Amino acid sequence: MDDKLVANASASTAAPATTRANFRWHVLAWLLIGGIINYLDRANLAIAAPGMIHDLGLTRTQIGLLGTVFSWTYAVMQLPAGWIIDRFGAKRVYAIGMIWWSVATLLTGVVGSVAGLVLMRVLLAVGEAPCWPTSAKITAAWFPAKERGFATGIWDSSSKWGPALAPAVLVALMIAFGWRSLFHVTGMIGIVFAVLFMLFYRNPSHSQRLSREEFAYIEAGGGGHEHSLDSAPIKWRALFASQSVWGMILGYFCAIWLWNLFLVFLPLYLIDRFHITLVQLGVYASIPWFGGALGEIVAGFIAAKLVDRGIASPMVAKRVLIVICSLGAALCAIALPFVQTIGATITLMTLGLACIAATIGNAWALAGDIAPRSMIASVSAIQNFGGYFGGAFSPVVAGFIVDRTGSYTLAFVIGGAIAGCAALFYWGMARRAVATEPAR
Repeated sequence: MDDKLVANASASTAAPATTRANFRWHVLAWLLIGGIINYLDRANLAIAAPGMIHDLGLTRTQIGLLGTVFSWTYAVMQLPAGWIIDRFGAKRVYAIGMIWWSVATLLTGVVGSVAGLVLMRVLLAVGEAPCWPTSAKITAAWFPAKERGFATGIWDSSSKWGPALAPAVLVALMIAFGWRSLFHVTGMIGIVFAVLFMLFYRNPSHSQRLSREEFAYIEAGGGGHEHSLDSAPIKWRALFASQSVWGMILGYFCAIWLWNLFLVFLPLYLIDRFHITLVQLGVYASIPWFGGALGEIVAGFIAAKLVDRGIASPMVAKRVLIVICSLGAALCAIALPFVQTIGATITLMTLGLACIAATIGNAWALAGDIAPRSMIASVSAIQNFGGYFGGAFSPVVAGFIVDRTGSYTLAFVIGGAIAGCAALFYWGMARRAVATEPAR
């Protein structure tokens, strides 16, 4: 602990005119908005896909390939991203990453070949790689351990609000100005937000809006400071010897497989199966993502209540919810291709996304319980690496199945079965904090 920083924080927050009660919850607005922009820049491909197929002559396998290229690059970049964040600080890396990915998004609306699109998806993935690990590290600094599940559920719900808003907003843009406008507009929004974040965000030990009492409450719960790798109790590479870390890697792979299937193919599935118009797509494709966002927030709230009432420890509460929700997502995905009406389809999509979103949100929060405080971004990024490296196969496998069989049935059944396996890995392997695991 840096006593000088604490003293500075106390002095800077002494004036009541500049403080707010529970200011830590206001900090989530940065992470929530940044995450929405992040997922708008991912989801615009799914919305633009019909226009790209028509104008550029792309196949569904090539659309799936663009999703896979993004996921593989994103996965590989997680490993250096986590180390960079823990070494150089969340604020700087977050802002630079957002500017990088926003420029890549903007340029996607310029290129006109498969090779150019692939390059832009690679650059997008490089820039987006630090976003979620930085959010996890910021949450660990601003919140006590018992509140991190709920806080994480709020900011990670941005990955559902983004796709929820995307159909309505981006379809309107595409109808008015063409599919290329989606990439131009979302790219510019990200650049503006990144500049504002650099100008106004502060760590808790430097915030003038954080009261002395609230800082003490956060600090007593294990937060208050952003720890760097200089204080790490173990070497970074030693994280790969942890059973808990491997449980997170494998479990997250299972969750992201189904997540990527929804993210890339949900709009196309509705168009192909029910032949809806683009205007109808703007409504129908939004509903499941709203369910995902609400499901994740509710799951985070339940986790916090389980801890507050003494029913479970923070780690056990998150693991229980991961088990329940991953199994729920599996059942919904497997049943999805066998229902015949669009109403039943939207209902199952909404329930399935609520469950898989709750699984993912609790997985991110679990990293704060398992990782040493100085390595939260690193453990979060390693988990994300495993999820996206393996889950990257999902879009291209699904696209191949659809192109060869003319049906999405096998793609959703496989996705559901894999998602259900997340329960096994998180419950059976991700059981202890890294520091308390027996030596190997």
